Amino acid sequence: MTQRQKGALYMILSALCFASMQVVVRLSREIPTMEQIFMRNSFVLIVSAIIILRKKGSLFGPAKYQPYLFGRSFFGFLGLITLFYASSHAAQGDVTILNKTSPIWVTILAVIFMKEKLPKIQIPALALSMVGAFIVFRPSFESNPFPLVVAFLSAVTSGVAYTFLSFFKGKVDGLTVMMHFSTFSAIASIPFMLKDFVVPSFKQAVLLLLIGVFGSLGQAFITYAYRFAPASEISIYNYSGIIFSMILGFFILGEPVKFTSVIGGALVAAASVMVYVYNNRSNKRAGGETTK
Repeated sequence: MTQRQKGALYMILSALCFASMQVVVRLSREIPTMEQIFMRNSFVLIVSAIIILRKKGSLFGPAKYQPYLFGRSFFGFLGLITLFYASSHAAQGDVTILNKTSPIWVTILAVIFMKEKLPKIQIPALALSMVGAFIVFRPSFESNPFPLVVAFLSAVTSGVAYTFLSFFKGKVDGLTVMMHFSTFSAIASIPFMLKDFVVPSFKQAVLLLLIGVFGSLGQAFITYAYRFAPASEISIYNYSGIIFSMILGFFILGEPVKFTSVIGGALVAAASVMVYVYNNRSNKRAGGETTK
């Protein structure tokens, strides 16, 4: 398996974990959002710290990379806050379609700041994914404008945060990046959490634990995905989360799968397959040229 294939696989696994986490979040709606965020990041923080200390690695990374680590943590946390705010004040379809533009921003930012080359296949694939996402969620755009602007900012800030992950390749260990982000997010969420803190029941505590497990796995997979391959090539696979969300929503939450959702999901899958096949052929051609 090539590095690009690993990156694509990790991105898909990340999307599956985050989709699973969202299902658990829906099942634990009695717990305030900031409390959920705190518990999720606290779980990741503890697990990351234990593994790093056993490996005798760096908890928060080298001093020279702290500005970039704080940038990733700040924009990642801001992406969470803006997403949750928009979800609470606007129609969910409107918020989702705007937030799903984050891979586009990852691609654009990676090309501008990381000097990554943009494969020709990426432009039609991104366009196809956006059309598919639009069909799946069928946004009405009848919400108040301010929450929609916030949803758009969530996509941009998440795109910035994910671009930092690609920058850290070969510079900062993935676990250290996770540790930094989780610590920042856990501490930053405390003031908001204390305001509406709810003592969880046993069932709610189990659900919070599952949020932490799926959230940490999703964060780990996406962190390492951007270390295996250029962000401009694998960000497209983030759209697979739409398909996972439909499947999990149907089987666990009992949400009906509409025909338009199937068509939109198929377009998203087709876009990912296009990129995968294109990259495979490019790699084979490059391998053939090097052996001559």
